[in-house]
Amino acid sequence: MELIDLVLEAINTLTLNKLRTGLATLGIVIGIGSVIALVSLGQSGQKAVEAQIESLGSNLLTVIPGALRPGDIRSAAGTSTTLKLDDAKAIENRKIVGIKNVSAELLRRAQVVAGRNNTNTQIVGVLANYQEVRSLKIAFGTFLKDSDISSLAKVAVLGPQVVSDLFGEGVNPVGQSLRINRMVFKVIGVTVTKGGAGFGGNQDDIVLVPLSTAQKQLFGVDFIGSISVQVENKEQMDIVREEIGYMLLDRHKIQSPQNADFTIFSQADILGAAQQITGIFTTLLAGIAAISLLVGGIGIMNIMLVTVTERTREIGLRKALGAKKKVIIAQFLTEAIILTIAGGVIGMVFGILASFIISHLIHLPFTLSFISIILAIVISGVIGILFGLYPAGKAANLQPIEALRYE
Repeated sequence: MELIDLVLEAINTLTLNKLRTGLATLGIVIGIGSVIALVSLGQSGQKAVEAQIESLGSNLLTVIPGALRPGDIRSAAGTSTTLKLDDAKAIENRKIVGIKNVSAELLRRAQVVAGRNNTNTQIVGVLANYQEVRSLKIAFGTFLKDSDISSLAKVAVLGPQVVSDLFGEGVNPVGQSLRINRMVFKVIGVTVTKGGAGFGGNQDDIVLVPLSTAQKQLFGVDFIGSISVQVENKEQMDIVREEIGYMLLDRHKIQSPQNADFTIFSQADILGAAQQITGIFTTLLAGIAAISLLVGGIGIMNIMLVTVTERTREIGLRKALGAKKKVIIAQFLTEAIILTIAGGVIGMVFGILASFIISHLIHLPFTLSFISIILAIVISGVIGILFGLYPAGKAANLQPIEALRYE
């Protein structure tokens, strides 16, 4: 029997009972659709994280304080107060090849009040070059100037989320006042929205004030929370990190790098950790979704077994007329493969639509994995072969006389 004849006969047989055929393919549709949707959403989430990390600034190294060892136990990075403004100035004055800009920051949370409205948000003391280092754009007004830092000015630049919380949606608050820890600050600018809330915090829910004002008037501290170093290009990141590390070890009079009271990390470090986490979750979710493929395959095998039972007399008649065993196997195997491939194609469409709709609903970039689509079609065909072999073999092994006597 020719392949075309086999396919046409299989299609005619499957369309005789459309409801049963539809139910048989449902498990494959759900399984393939779930795998494609979840892999696509996992990649979309990964791209969103990458975009957010890139929004923190380009070619960025961040130095954060890490506590000295109390005995043999090292405290979590960022819990110490060992970094000073002089460290940032020393990095800048050292003229390390590859460094484009250096900024020091101090981050605390505080209650901010404007009129009858208030919000608890991030207060970040920064220098004037923070705007360039962090790739910030100003929507209204201006950014902080060096004169604001040197004069301990009580001025603030707000993120759009803070503006919305305190002054209302779409309002330009430049020139208005707000209170931080009961101190009155004048709003001089509003940043362009960056969105997101993950690595580096929500860049829209933030109040930027002069670092000197934050240290001496708002929080009464002499340390800083981090140092941001903008490197000229990615190729120089490792060399610059090493130079900064040895310089800070020398300044802090620490002999061994293992005892360093600071940690230096790059965007690549954050991105690598984020990709590992999202990759694990994507694989886990895809694995869970793949279980429905197994269930769908078992469902198809059951349907094919029922079909073999129903068509026992037909099989006996065909074998009595000289049909070979391989022809019977090919016929039932073709039916199983058509079922699974049809389910795979429908599931592919379902998965793409589902990922597109969900990604837009949760504001993620839509990403389509062509590899997962190709694998989905291949896997659906393999499932048809694996779960169709047993029913096909059972049909082919029927004895003609017994099959013809079957009631």
